[in-house]
Amino acid sequence: MAKGAKAPKGKKITLNVAKNCIKITFDGRKRLDLSKMGITTFPKCILRLNDVDELDLSRNMIRKIPDSISKFQNLRWLDLHSNYIDKLPESIGQMTSLLFLNVSNNKLTTNGLPVELNQLKNIRTMNLGLNHLDSVPTTLGALKDLHEVGLNDNLLNSIPVSISKLPKLKKLNIKRNPFPKPEESDTFIDSIKRLENLYLVEEKDLCPACLRKCQHTRDKLNKIKSTALTTAPRKAIFSNLVSPNSMAKESQEDWR
Repeated sequence: MAKGAKAPKGKKITLNVAKNCIKITFDGRKRLDLSKMGITTFPKCILRLNDVDELDLSRNMIRKIPDSISKFQNLRWLDLHSNYIDKLPESIGQMTSLLFLNVSNNKLTTNGLPVELNQLKNIRTMNLGLNHLDSVPTTLGALKDLHEVGLNDNLLNSIPVSISKLPKLKKLNIKRNPFPKPEESDTFIDSIKRLENLYLVEEKDLCPACLRKCQHTRDKLNKIKSTALTTAPRKAIFSNLVSPNSMAKESQEDWR
């Protein structure tokens, strides 16, 4: 936006409009869906609906999230992706029920990530991709229940060791960051790149039927692999030929 230009006037969200945007999810939770509404400022009226379980404000033009968002104490799912947010409020650390936080595709810098994020002890998925982060707070390593972390499309040249040691980490997306070239990087960066987009499944996460299927497939692959290693390659046999073209040579005159 050009300097001095007025910010676009967004759609005004009233309490009645917000109430009509509450949906019930397939598992019976209440989701307030205000995505793609052309909102430019956080609608304060929705604070009166703070008993919802999920809040979707994605794909709008919101620039600032107020401290009052912490009033959503029951919130488990918060989606703010694709806005113009450059800073998260410190009060977000008080939303300890959060399991999912998506703030990708915004204007966040490292300074815009409050230390209080480390208070989200129950968080399982955090997407910080498509921002302007040049480093990752080591305090994120305190979030022991994190399963998925999105850090793609930022300005990162390293990843804290504390992130790689998260005990429940299953997916780490660090694509399209200016990491050092392989010959310049240490073994940690090399190993962390191998983790990129890696899904790890533990036996306890699978139902009995799926576990049996995975074990059967694994045994089948191991059998094929062992067979390939022990079986000598077969050679082609030309019992009647001195060389592949010997008969052709002998019959050249006949063909002519």
